[in-house]
Amino acid sequence: MSTRAASRRSSSSSAAAKRPAMAEGAKAAGTAAAQAKKRAALGNITNVVAAPAGRAAALGKVAPPVTGAKLNSATSAVPLKKPSLANARNASSIRGSAVKSASIKPAPPVPRLDSSTRPKHNVPVPATVHVPSRAPALVPCSSFVSPARSGDSVSIDETMSTCDSMKSPDFEYIDNGDSSMLASLQRRADEHLRISEDTDVEENKWKKNAPAPMEIDRVCDVDNDLEDPQLCATLASDIYMHLREAETKKRPSTDFMETIQKDVNPSMRAILIDWLVEVAEEYRLVPDTLYLTVNYIDRYLSGNEINRQRLQLLGVACMLIAAKYEEICAPQVEEFCYITDNTYFRDEVLEMEASVLNYLKFEMTAPTAKCFLRRFARSAQACDEDPALHLEFLASYIAELSLLEYNLLSYPPSLIAASAIFLARFILQPTKYPWNSTLSHYTQYKPSELSDCVKALHRLFSVGPGSNLPAIREKYSQHKYKFVAKKQCPPQIPTEFFRDTT
Repeated sequence: MSTRAASRRSSSSSAAAKRPAMAEGAKAAGTAAAQAKKRAALGNITNVVAAPAGRAAALGKVAPPVTGAKLNSATSAVPLKKPSLANARNASSIRGSAVKSASIKPAPPVPRLDSSTRPKHNVPVPATVHVPSRAPALVPCSSFVSPARSGDSVSIDETMSTCDSMKSPDFEYIDNGDSSMLASLQRRADEHLRISEDTDVEENKWKKNAPAPMEIDRVCDVDNDLEDPQLCATLASDIYMHLREAETKKRPSTDFMETIQKDVNPSMRAILIDWLVEVAEEYRLVPDTLYLTVNYIDRYLSGNEINRQRLQLLGVACMLIAAKYEEICAPQVEEFCYITDNTYFRDEVLEMEASVLNYLKFEMTAPTAKCFLRRFARSAQACDEDPALHLEFLASYIAELSLLEYNLLSYPPSLIAASAIFLARFILQPTKYPWNSTLSHYTQYKPSELSDCVKALHRLFSVGPGSNLPAIREKYSQHKYKFVAKKQCPPQIPTEFFRDTT
């Protein structure tokens, strides 16, 4: 026993001696993996105008955006085919049936059936009648009417119609009898049951009085879904009008680069936003966080002069505020310090956050182009058959490209969103008029009012932001965004597309 105890103590002591080494090795491996995955910080933001690239800037190597997420396509239900009207002459296929008695006993009226209690198959027949599986039951009546002409009739077995005045007589059949009675009943049914051989002619007669789809451009109702609480159908119009009023009060200055900033220019701003797009993609932030971040940056720069060394600090502080406002689980302050390669300490980020909040007077709610883009995309899909995801992703790609351009700050966010929808519809269908009455009604913009902004976005989409700003183009070149960044755009937009129609 002592020998076994000694061996156990020796084995346990040797295992304990090995554990620190293993723990140290695992810790070193985890540190190496984290360093390999770590995003390089944004380099010095400079503006070399004389460089061949035009807007060259020192940008550290940044890991490519996350491409793991894939869009799951929704499975569409296959509609069931309705059975067509059966020919009345199929009743002659009933074999070995004859009438035993010529007397017909009247039965109580057939009750009207609604869609919830409608039988799935044929009307029950006596047990002695041998009926093929696909032949409809013969229901003779003195007041037969055509199924295509009975306005108040309800189909019982999807093959024949009946009305309130119909009586269902009871027949007693025998296996071996006179076939002349069956022929007589057949002639009687042919006289009263008027079913045309050409079903298309009857369908055309039936549809003659039906309201045909309007050929003129009409306004479709996009606020008719009252069951989905996220659509806010009863309040959507009022919310949109409030956003249109609020966007004029929460907009940045359109000339702060010329009047306020001395050490920062539009190219540096574009480099910062391009880097923030990659950060938002890596942390899987919602699009509204990115749009709000840019809004906070521009509003702060509209009244506070800043040097280029602190521009990235302003960017991470504004993204921290926007993430706290929009995200469920916002990144911590230490994570924003980490992505800047610890260029800024935690206290510096918190100090800049307080400065931004005090200057903006804690007014964090600001209408962005993404707010309007959701409603405009729904309006564009209301009366159109374009692929919904392609239109939505393409318009989002165009709207995010507008974030890089300082000159586009002169257009309100609602106008940029409407112009992005206009351009996206034109790219998807270049020969089709991209605007309609529904979009004019819900966006409150006419095609002539979108002309300048659409042309600016068209140039930005065709030329691109440049090779030194690849984040947005690479983001929307993925499968989950349907590769919309790789779509080709026609070189010119026809002038007649900007004419207002009555």
